Amino acid sequence: MKNAWKKYENIQEVMDFSEGYKDYISTCKTERECVAEAIKIAEKHGFKDINGYIENKIQLLPNDKVYYNNYHKSLALFVVGSQPIENGMTIIGAHVDSPRLDIKQNPLYEDYDIALMDTHYYGGIKPYQWVTLPLALHGVVCKKDGTTVEIVIGEDENDPVVGVSDLLPHLAKKQMEKNAKTVIEAEDLNITVGSIPLKGEEKDAVKAHILTLLKEKYDIEEEDFVSAEIEAVPAGKARDYGLDRSMIIGYGHDDRVCAYTSLMALLEVENPAKTLVCLLVDKEEVGSNGATGMHSKFFENIVAELISLKEGFNEIKLRRAFGNSKMISADVSAAYDPNYPAVNEMKNTAFLGKGISINKYTGSGGKSGANDANPEFLAELRNVFDKHNITWQTSELGKVNEGGGGTIAYIMANYGMQIVDAGVAVQNMHAPWEVASKVDIYETRQAYLAFLKEM
Repeated sequence: MKNAWKKYENIQEVMDFSEGYKDYISTCKTERECVAEAIKIAEKHGFKDINGYIENKIQLLPNDKVYYNNYHKSLALFVVGSQPIENGMTIIGAHVDSPRLDIKQNPLYEDYDIALMDTHYYGGIKPYQWVTLPLALHGVVCKKDGTTVEIVIGEDENDPVVGVSDLLPHLAKKQMEKNAKTVIEAEDLNITVGSIPLKGEEKDAVKAHILTLLKEKYDIEEEDFVSAEIEAVPAGKARDYGLDRSMIIGYGHDDRVCAYTSLMALLEVENPAKTLVCLLVDKEEVGSNGATGMHSKFFENIVAELISLKEGFNEIKLRRAFGNSKMISADVSAAYDPNYPAVNEMKNTAFLGKGISINKYTGSGGKSGANDANPEFLAELRNVFDKHNITWQTSELGKVNEGGGGTIAYIMANYGMQIVDAGVAVQNMHAPWEVASKVDIYETRQAYLAFLKEM
């Protein structure tokens, strides 16, 4: 495997591209924020809401650029091709949800003059990694009158932050005897939010003070938490990592690093033969279920609308469109960590700085739950990447029976399309702060661009 840094005489282009990505993940810490920012970027490049075409029965023409916003938490962007859609689409699909702590529906309580909020963790986390960190609150509160209030607390340098406490070592003898899975119990991931009592209140005065502050700033009541979606995430911006600034440490590389590079690649392609798609979806970290996950029919439904607007719909066209498509499931892989070499089989491991990582299969154990891409498709992909001088590597997610994981690939493969996982290798995956190589991020954008142009 080649080190991708070595092929660049001038690395400034790599470094410059990373700045836009750092801004994206520093601002976009929820799936809603990712979708909203992606729409903003896409509209600057000429993309339009497809609902306007549907409502006014406007025909779609080659090179039209449209998007479909699915409940503000998943997004499909299209560049319409000159060929019939039934000939197949070229698709890159990433997810924009990341592990976090979700605020419960009835979260706020007081315990000995300390106000706290209950949480329910989302996705695969190590609970002990989420204590004693500055956390920010991001989300929306939907009120009964139909208005939606956006909340971001903890990102501005003048904002307060919140967090989950932990025991001091002096009193943690019994705690330290627990195994890592239970050293911090999930039900104990309660966030401290205040300690000043409201004057004139006798019962739960600190809680009352917090509710007063929320009322003053956001005009929300305690009952509004029932219809809220608020996430506790690491506070602060993504930053350069390493003395040579070769890496980025930030929250949510999994999988926003692939979402951003997918979007940036799509924006560069004009006048394609086949219809090109960038999918940014929700709920991958919890099984891809729900109305905004990949198991939903939202993508199938909007492709049906696309066919109807471009060339007239029938069911066989829709089925052919999916069956003839080729797709990259744009998801991260686990990068080799010199501190923990034992979990890897070194000939089939992803490394930082070695370019985009192709995972022929994921799953666990005996490839359980894997897509397992066809070798003919991998041969095509190899040819395209080599033609465009892309630095790439192949990998598995650890040794056989050591662990494993899954992506959206198997879901889309159910349509009969050709699909493989390919994305950026990441250290500290699912931790509050993850690490990725700048050159891998750049190579991944270049790889996705080559895929969209050639396949």
